[in-house]
Amino acid sequence: MLKVFFPVLVFIGLQASAQQTVNKPEREQQFIDWGFGMFIHWSFDSQVGAVISHSMAGASADYVDRLVHELPKTFNPKKFDPEEWAVAAKLAGMKYVVFTTKHHSGFCMWDTKTTPFNVMNTPFKRDITKELFDAFRKQGIAIGVYFSPDDFNYLYENKIPIGRLQHPQHYPANNAGLMNLDKAQVKELLTNYGKIDLIFFDGPAEGLKEYAWKLQPDIIVTRGQMQTPEQNLPDKPIPGPWEACFTMGTDWQYKPTNDPHKSGTEIINMLIETRAKGGNLLMNVGPKPNGELQIEQEARLQELALWNLVNQEAIHDVRTWNLSKEGNIWFTKAKDTNTVYAFVQGGDAWKYGTRKEFVFKTLEANGKTKVSVLGYGSNLLEYKEGFDAKVYTASTPIGLVVSAVNGHRLYTNNQWPNPVILKIENVTYKKAVTKEEKQKKIDGAL
Repeated sequence: MLKVFFPVLVFIGLQASAQQTVNKPEREQQFIDWGFGMFIHWSFDSQVGAVISHSMAGASADYVDRLVHELPKTFNPKKFDPEEWAVAAKLAGMKYVVFTTKHHSGFCMWDTKTTPFNVMNTPFKRDITKELFDAFRKQGIAIGVYFSPDDFNYLYENKIPIGRLQHPQHYPANNAGLMNLDKAQVKELLTNYGKIDLIFFDGPAEGLKEYAWKLQPDIIVTRGQMQTPEQNLPDKPIPGPWEACFTMGTDWQYKPTNDPHKSGTEIINMLIETRAKGGNLLMNVGPKPNGELQIEQEARLQELALWNLVNQEAIHDVRTWNLSKEGNIWFTKAKDTNTVYAFVQGGDAWKYGTRKEFVFKTLEANGKTKVSVLGYGSNLLEYKEGFDAKVYTASTPIGLVVSAVNGHRLYTNNQWPNPVILKIENVTYKKAVTKEEKQKKIDGAL
């Protein structure tokens, strides 16, 4: 009897011990649907305006000692209101949040039992991670954990040179003590804080991502499993899910001096390009040490909110079109229909109240094709009597011709500078005719 059932028992045992090694495909598709997220870099060293964590790398022992033992004694963000952050993110069209629960310094922004180097041992004495996750869940925003496998405080306590991946002991796979610490912390985050939708391992993820999937099989591992370019966009679409991570200013954490910020238009154009290339955009904010968002970043979020109020359907639940761009016009495609969104530059390129014509050489219309301007009814122009604001279309041998008016009044001075979206329903891809194909047609006609 044992001989008969032994192979079956072995098979069952192998199945039980098999580790999940990939994200679930349906969860990755949901991640692509979201499209836009808020990254939050915030830790105890924000109050001195330092680069987050990295000032410890290569620093003198007395500096590290002051930073680790003295700085937490004054971390007290009395104006922290995560519900304000969550509402700002929702209005801006952000569908998920990723919070630095532990950056490279090793300081934990939650109530952890693994180390005294955490937010509960500051004058604030509140579990920031829990409050933030609760607030964002309330707004229907998916929850993401940023977690650093690196831990500078652990290295300091164990007299290992502080740096990033410059010493064998910097890698958890080579350092049993560091791996055990990381796993204990990941376990707290993935068992004490409800469903976590995604996790971003900013460092060696081997051994930790598998553990995360074991604790929460539906969790999406971003960095550590997919491409996550930082501060740059790829030249062309990347197959599969990917995520571009950008700062609004020049730094991830709060920087009080010499920190010029991107304009709202730059961020919107970045979001459009990312989505046209099939990626997600994770846009960072760096809260002030008192818990408020920087006024510059708050303003950018509000500009995004107005643009999102008009154009959200062109960003979420979309996929790449057959080509990302035609001329200076980017495209996305609705996930489940033959609807294409064309992102046309506004501002001086297409002024309010003016008509403009477009020729889409790669779009082929049919009897059911319909074109509209997102957010604008194309019936009238404010204060103008007898003004023709209709959208006109024509299917021609050179492509789909569209004539439309930019007539949605969003600013008092009519100087809204951001892209306008044409929604083109029931359209197919028209393959460009090559020179060789043109010549064949000519030869055939002779």
